[in-house]
Amino acid sequence: MNYDNQNIFAKILRGEIPCDKVYEDEYALAFKDIDPKAPVHILIIPTGRYVSIDDFGKRASVEEVAGFFAAVAKIVNEQGLNKNGFRSIANTGVDGGQEVPHFHLHILGGGPVGPMVSKAG
Repeated sequence: MNYDNQNIFAKILRGEIPCDKVYEDEYALAFKDIDPKAPVHILIIPTGRYVSIDDFGKRASVEEVAGFFAAVAKIVNEQGLNKNGFRSIANTGVDGGQEVPHFHLHILGGGPVGPMVSKAG
């Protein structure tokens, strides 16, 4: 999957599309999901152009990786999700259900989030 500079998250980063922002710094932008799957459902995206978590891991600088995951920790603490737990999901590729070709981490919490995945069958 190639990076598409016209994907919705690229447009949000450029300010072309609004979002319900909960956090922003030089490494990450976090905002509420428009179709939440839990009482708290936040999307966290790196500010750089990375298609997926593996692309991010391969090409991002040490500072970008550290800054992104420090932002994740700050957000879950600010949201109070560190108390009872949360789920983080990075869908990758077609089989992983990735819909937007920009690496993003879903943070779900605020109550029980149910089973991790349904059984294959």
